[in-house]
Amino acid sequence: MIVLGIETSCDETAVSICKDGEILSNIISSQTVHSEFGGVVPEIASREHERLLNNIAIKAIKDASIKIDDIDGIAVTNGPGLAGSLLTGVSFAKGLALGLRVKIISINHLEAHIMANLLDKSNINFPFLCLLVSGGHTQVWSINKLDDYVLLGETRDDAAGEAFDKGARIMGLGYPGGPEIEECAIDGNPKLINFPRALIKSNKIEFSFSGVKTSLLYFMDSFNESKRYSIADVAASYQQAIIDCLINKIELAIVQTGINIVTIAGGVAKNSVLRNQIKKTFPKNKIIFPDMTYCTDNAAMISFLGEIKFNLGSQSRLDFGIIPNFQLELN
Repeated sequence: MIVLGIETSCDETAVSICKDGEILSNIISSQTVHSEFGGVVPEIASREHERLLNNIAIKAIKDASIKIDDIDGIAVTNGPGLAGSLLTGVSFAKGLALGLRVKIISINHLEAHIMANLLDKSNINFPFLCLLVSGGHTQVWSINKLDDYVLLGETRDDAAGEAFDKGARIMGLGYPGGPEIEECAIDGNPKLINFPRALIKSNKIEFSFSGVKTSLLYFMDSFNESKRYSIADVAASYQQAIIDCLINKIELAIVQTGINIVTIAGGVAKNSVLRNQIKKTFPKNKIIFPDMTYCTDNAAMISFLGEIKFNLGSQSRLDFGIIPNFQLELN
């Protein structure tokens, strides 16, 4: 089966072709126009998707060395995400499905991120834990099997990726904040500044990153690079506080569930400090990270999951809508 996947939940315009579980092409266009605003501007994002989608779809088909008539189905993200961005992708997908007279299926963006771990590691056994950590979500899931997910805990306020973005803005760094802070922190001392680690002593699997962000804001009000701390020290210490919270709750989830396999998903999973410290902290556990390409928003995870669902007999009616606050169904 050949499935074309479309992902436009935020500011990445992406199209992918998946054939029999193999990704033949995966085209991603990141909208750099938002960097001057320090964050994603929803109206600009939807207009960029509209401008880019057709050409990116053509390139994905060409790179996959297939013809457009070879496509058997369309998979598209319909939530969660920015309403305008989702609507652009879903409208394009419906038009393409109608024109080709093929079936279509709507995909939950969060579920696709979780299943991205299976893209190049199909030997993962169920059940496994998943830390889903991105700009919009910080959650810990127990993945019992396909369509059987248990939410163990999530953030009370900001997501970890959001804390990185806002922290970078406070420090005067660029956007997106995660990579900017990671690069700035390379020569810094992560133990020099003791930023708060909310809920780290709690026995509940939950996060809160608003406090560390506020602490950074107050710290930077009196910050002077010529004195005791460099901006690299600030970035390293801030990054470490966030990572410590993530690792602490992974450990708690392992203890509470007894599940040995841990996967990481979402854009923050690209952070090399997080990757290295998780590996060091859990040497006896099977730790699985998706390929760097599949951490941030991409269409490969959409086409891949779409094909799985098609093969199980699922498909969507053509009148399905977008769900900006889409949540995974819990069992």
